[in-house]
Amino acid sequence: MSERDGVDVILEQWRRERPDLDPSPIGIIGRVSRLARELEQRLEPVYREHGLEPGWYDVLATLRRSGPPYRLRPTEFSGALMLTSSGTTKRLDRLEHAGLIARAPDPADRRGILITLTRAGRELVDTASAAHLDNERHILAALTEAEQRRLADLLRKLQLGLPPRAAIGAPRRADSADAPPEDG
Repeated sequence: MSERDGVDVILEQWRRERPDLDPSPIGIIGRVSRLARELEQRLEPVYREHGLEPGWYDVLATLRRSGPPYRLRPTEFSGALMLTSSGTTKRLDRLEHAGLIARAPDPADRRGILITLTRAGRELVDTASAAHLDNERHILAALTEAEQRRLADLLRKLQLGLPPRAAIGAPRRADSADAPPEDG
């Protein structure tokens, strides 16, 4: 591919300055990081056009995807939204104030709460979802359908194969079968 991006420049700089290092992971991690920021900037305008504040679409879509009666417990959001419980609570407070969700006691758990998508919330997320998916299709237009499927498969494989968080930064230990023979 003849086109270059900023990550290509970074790779060249590392290769020049530290030829003893293999900077190739930057080619993927750097691009994924940059893409994540760029994608958010391209998704947010569609949410704003529908009166949604940052992060609201995720909550409403999570409830909508859950199916009738469009109701979940707060802990089910924390995992799905990758937020702390306090972050989830703040977002839910704002959505409730806007009339897009309702909170009620969980009849199966006296201490629990159920979050339900209101009719207004459902109508809003249904409208926003159509525009959101059109926007995502537009964003992905540089890739063929086959390339999109391949990329989705590779990203799934990468996500599922991530090392545990405790192991991040730790050098990878080779299994005895993978270890090169020692030179004594």
